[in-house]
Amino acid sequence: MFTAEEIQHLEALDLQQSLFKLCEIIPDGIIFSTSLGQEDQIITDVIFKNKLPVKVFTLDTGRLFYEHYDLLSNNNSKYKIKTEVYFPEATDVENYVNEKGINGFFHSVENRKECCYIRKVKPLNRALEGAKVWITGLRSEQSENRQTLKMLDWDESRQLYKFNPLLHWNYDAVLKYIEDHQIMDLPLHKKGFVSVGCKPCTRAIEPAENPRAGRWWWEESQKECGLHSEK
Repeated sequence: MFTAEEIQHLEALDLQQSLFKLCEIIPDGIIFSTSLGQEDQIITDVIFKNKLPVKVFTLDTGRLFYEHYDLLSNNNSKYKIKTEVYFPEATDVENYVNEKGINGFFHSVENRKECCYIRKVKPLNRALEGAKVWITGLRSEQSENRQTLKMLDWDESRQLYKFNPLLHWNYDAVLKYIEDHQIMDLPLHKKGFVSVGCKPCTRAIEPAENPRAGRWWWEESQKECGLHSEK
């Protein structure tokens, strides 16, 4: 779908230019998943302000911080465009809670990954059905797992392209862009929460800690939920 020249061109452009170019190459079937984190708020701002033909959605796991809902509401009011919301299947959640317990994800890595699969991965897969390009706010600096990512890559399991326009940004660049463009973000970021997921599975981090250290803080793992895994 993309030629080598188009990929090279995309990688050389700034954020806004790259999103414009992407929509020029693929005029339909582009979708953006936002977790309402700082990186995603930047991309949302560009998409909505420029009325780009990109479907924007978020996942409501049922265990988010109140601040997530407040920011989502503020986004809808500011941009006059609603972000679509996908929920987990009620039966999946009921079965998990009745079998593993309301906080069963604390008991093992396997339990936690199953919870993530039910509350995040399955709704994501529904949202991505029929999409050609999936835009994400991933940055290589966020974790070791993400340092080998490409700006534009093929997701074999979902049969679509993933476009990571902020891949080579560092956190200082994210903060500067937010300040310069007066972009709304979660108040939690000013309280030590750099990477924010579900409330029980996220804690604030210390200044010297990896940004992902606050996610699933009680376990030793690769700190991923499966959203960006090809398995």
